[in-house]
Amino acid sequence: MLKNLLIKNYALIEEISVEWSSGLTIITGETGAGKSILIDALGLLLGERASTEMIRTGAEKAVVEGLFDVRNNDRVAEILRSSENDLADELIIRRELTSKGQSRCFVNDSPVSVALLKEIGDALVDMHGQHEHQSLLRPETHIDFLDDFGGYEKDITVYQQVYRSLTEMTSKKKELQQQEDQLKAKKSLYEFQIKEIDSVNPQPGEEHHLETELKILENSETLSELTNAIHQLLYEAENSVRDSLVKARKMVEQLSEIDTSFAESVGDARSAEVIVDELSKQVQSYASRIEFNPERLEVIRQRLGALSLLKKKYGGTIDLLIEFRKKIGDEFKFAENFEGEIEKLEKQIETLKKECGEKASVVTAKRKEASKRLEKAILSSIGELGIPKAQFITTIQQRTVDPSANMLSVKIGTQLFEANSKGVDQVEFFISTNVGEDPKPLVKVASGGEVSRIMLALKGALANSDKTPLLIFDEIDTGVSGRIGQAVGLSLKKLSAHHQVVAITHLPQIAGLADTHFAVEKSEANKKTSTGLRKLETEERVREVAKLMSGAEVTEAGLKSARELMGL
Repeated sequence: MLKNLLIKNYALIEEISVEWSSGLTIITGETGAGKSILIDALGLLLGERASTEMIRTGAEKAVVEGLFDVRNNDRVAEILRSSENDLADELIIRRELTSKGQSRCFVNDSPVSVALLKEIGDALVDMHGQHEHQSLLRPETHIDFLDDFGGYEKDITVYQQVYRSLTEMTSKKKELQQQEDQLKAKKSLYEFQIKEIDSVNPQPGEEHHLETELKILENSETLSELTNAIHQLLYEAENSVRDSLVKARKMVEQLSEIDTSFAESVGDARSAEVIVDELSKQVQSYASRIEFNPERLEVIRQRLGALSLLKKKYGGTIDLLIEFRKKIGDEFKFAENFEGEIEKLEKQIETLKKECGEKASVVTAKRKEASKRLEKAILSSIGELGIPKAQFITTIQQRTVDPSANMLSVKIGTQLFEANSKGVDQVEFFISTNVGEDPKPLVKVASGGEVSRIMLALKGALANSDKTPLLIFDEIDTGVSGRIGQAVGLSLKKLSAHHQVVAITHLPQIAGLADTHFAVEKSEANKKTSTGLRKLETEERVREVAKLMSGAEVTEAGLKSARELMGL
C-alpha cells in the first residue's frame, strides 16, 4: 500500500507531503482545483511519459516520491529479484524531472530505467478512470483477470513446466541448426587435426620420462667415468677408502680392549665399512648398466620434437594437448552424427508438444468454466452500477499454426496451435451497454465512466484474488447520480476491505463513505497559484459532503442531511 506521497514543484503544486491510510480514501475539490494534477503526478511516479512543461514555473526540478509497503507482494519481489535490486519491506520510488529535460528514476536510492519503474508501478497501483493507466483497456491483460478469478493456478503451473521444457528443447534445436554450416566447414579441419595428433599419440606424463632418459643418454660417458672413479676410490685403488676404514676399525678394536668407552665406536667403524661397501656395489652395478645407444638417443630426440611441435600448434602442455584432442574428437563425432542428433531432438520436441497440448487443453477447459462465472458476477454488479441492460462476454479463442511455419506451437489432437507461457488461449472481454447493440471489444467502449464502472465490477469479482494493493478511481462517478452513485460508493467501500482504494469524486453518496477524506484546494500567495491537499477532520468532512449536496452555500439543513448520509 501507499504510505506517503511527496510532490515538489509539479505543475501548480509547490510541495505536498501526505500520509495515506488503508481503506477507502476520498479526494474532493472544486473543478480546476488540481485533482487531475495529483493523478498526473502519480502517473509520472508510475513510469508515465515525462514533460518539462509540468515543472512548476521558476523551479529547476520536479520531484515525485512515494513510500510503499511491499511486504507479501510477490510480484514486486520477483521484479526486484529479476532486475538484481535489493528486496525490502518498504520501497521508496522517486522520479525527478529537470528543466533541461532529464528524467531520472530511483528505487530505494538505486537508479533504474523508466521501463523497470513502470513494471514495478503496474504491480503496485492500478488507476482507473479517464487516464491512460487503465489495465482493463489492454486486451493482453484480460487473460490475467480471468485466471486470477478462476483459481486454477496449479493447472497453469503444470502447463508452464512442460512449456519451459518445450521452449528449451526448441531453442536447442535452433542453435544446432544454426551451427550446421559451421560444423560442416570445421569437420575437415577436425579430421586433419585428429589424424595429426593421433599419429604422434601423446601420453600423459611421457614428456617428463623422455626428458629424463635423454639427459642420461646424452651424459653416458660422464656417468661411466664418474662411477668407475668412485669405485676405484672406494674399493680398488691402493690405500682405498675401504682399506683405510678396515685399518681404522682394527685400531678402534684395540682401543676398546684397553678402554671400554670405545666399544660403541667399534660398531660405528663397522657401519662405515658397510656403507662404503654398499655405495661401491651401487656405482659398480650402475656402471654395468650404462648404455651407449645413439639410435635410442635419436628416437627420443625425434619424439620430443614431435611433441613440441604439437604443443605449439594445439596446446602449451601435453595435458592441454590431450584435452584439445578430446574436444575436437567429440565435435567431429557430433558433426558426423548431426542429422541423428537433430532427429532425436525432433522426437523429444514432438512428445513435448503433445504433452504441452494436453496440459493447455486442461487450462482452456478451466478458463471456459470460469468465464461463465465471471460473466455472471460482472453482469450482476454493473446492473447496480448504472448499466442495467449490459451484455458482457468473455471470448476465448485459439490460433492454429501451419506445420511449415517456423514458430513455437503445441499439438492438440492433429492440429498445431500458437502457444505462449499462458497457454494457447487469446482472451478478450466484449460488452454491449445498450439494448439492441451487439457486444464489441471492451477496448472500443467510448465512455471512460463506463469503463471505470466495469473495472469496479471486475475488481469486486476479483477482490479476493487480485494482488494489486492500491486501486485509484478517477471520477468513476461520471454520468451517474443518486441511487447509482450510492451503489458505486458501496462497491468502492466493499472493495476497500481487500485493497487500499483512492477515489476522486463529485458525488456526496461516495464521499460520505470515506475512511479518510482529503480536499484539493487552490490558493494564491506572492502572485503565484498553488494547489494543496488537506486532510479533513470529521466536521470538515461533514461540511465538504454538504457542499457536494447543495453547493457552495452550506445550510444547517444541508449539514444535517450530510450527517445522515454519512451515518453520523
